[in-house]
Amino acid sequence: MFLSSSPETPRKKMISCRFITMNLSSFESICIFLISQALLALGIQQIHVGQEMIGKISAAGQLMQCSASLDVLFLLDGSYSIGKGSFERSKHFAGKLCDALDIHPDRVRVGMIQFSSTPHLEFPLDSYLTKQEVKERIKRTVFRGGSTETGQALKYILHKGFPGGRNSSVPEVLIIISDGKSQGSTAVPAMQVKERHITVFAVGIKFPRWEELQVLASEPPERHLLFAGDAEDAANGLYSTLSDPVCTATAPGCKVESHPCERRTLETVKELAGSYVCWKGSKQPNAVQASLCPFTRWKRVLIKHPSRCFRTVCPDPCDSQPCQNGGTCVPEGPDRYHCLCLLGYGGDIHCAAKLSLECGVDLLFLMDSSAGVTLEGFLRFKAFLKRFLQAVVGQGSPVSMGVAQYDDDIKVPIELGRHKDALSLTKRIDALNFSGGRTLTGRALQYIAQHGFRSSPVFADVQDGLPRVVVLLTDSKSQDSVAEAAKYVKDQNIFLIGIGSSFMRAELTTVTGNPQQTIVYSDPQDLFNRMPELQRKICSVRNPEGCQAQSLDLAFAVDASSGVGLENFLRLRRFVRSSCLHFIINRDVTQIALVTYGSKAHTVFALDTHTSSSAVLQAIDQVPFLGDSASAGSALLHVHSDVMTVQKGARPGVNKVVVLLSNGGGMQGAAAPAQQLRHNGILVFVVVIGDADRDTLLRVAGSPNYLVHISSYEDLQYYQGLIIERICEGVLRGDSPRSPALPPRSHVQWSPRGLQHLSRALHHSKRQMDQRH
Repeated sequence: MFLSSSPETPRKKMISCRFITMNLSSFESICIFLISQALLALGIQQIHVGQEMIGKISAAGQLMQCSASLDVLFLLDGSYSIGKGSFERSKHFAGKLCDALDIHPDRVRVGMIQFSSTPHLEFPLDSYLTKQEVKERIKRTVFRGGSTETGQALKYILHKGFPGGRNSSVPEVLIIISDGKSQGSTAVPAMQVKERHITVFAVGIKFPRWEELQVLASEPPERHLLFAGDAEDAANGLYSTLSDPVCTATAPGCKVESHPCERRTLETVKELAGSYVCWKGSKQPNAVQASLCPFTRWKRVLIKHPSRCFRTVCPDPCDSQPCQNGGTCVPEGPDRYHCLCLLGYGGDIHCAAKLSLECGVDLLFLMDSSAGVTLEGFLRFKAFLKRFLQAVVGQGSPVSMGVAQYDDDIKVPIELGRHKDALSLTKRIDALNFSGGRTLTGRALQYIAQHGFRSSPVFADVQDGLPRVVVLLTDSKSQDSVAEAAKYVKDQNIFLIGIGSSFMRAELTTVTGNPQQTIVYSDPQDLFNRMPELQRKICSVRNPEGCQAQSLDLAFAVDASSGVGLENFLRLRRFVRSSCLHFIINRDVTQIALVTYGSKAHTVFALDTHTSSSAVLQAIDQVPFLGDSASAGSALLHVHSDVMTVQKGARPGVNKVVVLLSNGGGMQGAAAPAQQLRHNGILVFVVVIGDADRDTLLRVAGSPNYLVHISSYEDLQYYQGLIIERICEGVLRGDSPRSPALPPRSHVQWSPRGLQHLSRALHHSKRQMDQRH
């Protein structure tokens, strides 16, 4: 309540608080807790060091041990000014200190006294012989309450000594845990205790009064004054002080360091709030006199006490900076650590390059340096390029690499094949300067196709016959035409990859001719996250082996209905044909089946019919157009019953995929057989061209990842790479997704009779549709 800045009087606040405590006792503890936490957040003690050093201090506090002959007596404040909550924290702190003590009758002995109005011996030093026994007894200590008579507790020790101790034959350590708000004087008894060569640590709890605690502590006070709010820091401070004369078992390489610190005291002060009109008595009878009366209020303030704090710091396994390539070292104790590596690194525990370009290609980066990309964007591309090269270019890399930049003009400052190692490439990239002219991407593409890979003495070591790849980095719309220039580049048998932000997607697709050869990023960090994707796209030029030569049974179900039409059916057929070129077709790697469908499905060839690419391609060229109405459900049911079976060549334990190519018609009833295929571990991939209901398509595909919706048949060729990559991602992950549209209880095996009923239902649905038309 004292934090409020309203002009209410203290009396009004007190009445309000009393009302709360009488009527909402459960709320009272919540209110007090929130106020206490808010004040603690201000920091009662703060060591002015960086976060890394604070971590080292805490870590060292957990490592320190004391095995010397030592008598330790805890003197715990159990008065009402402490309260039960802070008393529990005092007990916790005492238990934490015991973790570092080698408690044994011949080494460290521990006892405890609780004081408030009178001192009370909780247990003498010879009662418990092991660390576990002492900690359990500390936990059982009960808060007593009363006034804070610290002086009386010290006089008790002067009279009784350390109960159960060894009579000063070993060093004696008194640890006072208190808020320092004693009702009586402590100066004289504190001085007498220290004159007996007892080492006194004064540990503040709650909102301590540091001036009184400083009187209690041994000299020098900065080494003997601690705060229990941070147990690990306080434990470090205590053992740092004891390490030299008493506890010598400090870990090798550790040393005590002095740091500036600040302790704060929460005090209640009175301040003048203003003057208000008040009424006073008058010498005249039956009269009063108006006057201005001062109004004061109480508030809590933090008073600062600058000091020095002595803490032990131990060697950190991360001090040697073992993580390479920008990795972050995270210590795990005194001699262990792990590295958090940037994307593209993590090939070993020290963040070595994880990506690699083991594929042999001639690789040229074409970087936009025009005004449209801005200096910031140009520097971002440079940073991306440097990190990518550091990650992928290793010793003996088969890649020949170069860098060109363009605006109005085109330059090739890093010629292809001249620099073979990442260090020299990085230095040359650092030297690239922003130019800031017009964005003439089309002109730059044509120039690079003509001159970027030319033969000259400079390129004498460049291998002949390697695939040629240009990676375009741009974030600015071209001010000249890119379509014809891109076509010219591809006619020179140069593979194009485009990288840019999201708004460049359309232009980059025009340049590459394929969305699969385009990389777009949403923000600067996302650009760096795309490095593995770029690596895959570069190497896919050299080795188009489908799903990394994984064994695969692949069936295409092609819509040959009148809704598609002959011309578009021929496009679908060409798409299937060119897709098959990406797979190694034989009995051990990829088997391919083809099904066409109208109202009924027909197997063109089964999985085990053809064992070579040439035979599959020749068979695809002979597939006829059907021209009937479409039933995708019948086609998927046919694949389930008559294609993906052992009798028709399907191999047990091999990944299986069905690719359904459709114009979106005849999808009614297709969700159930698609779900059964997935239930049997067969991935269903749906490619739809033209208008169709997305919800229906999602029920068939089972997941947006396995649905590609294309606006026109002319665009189908551009999605081939994406479709194959999606298929292979599912295969390599071992996916057999289940449709969210169907409830779990529908995941049952179908009997042959059940399949017959489904087939009849599909035909019945088809007849009803025909009758409507």
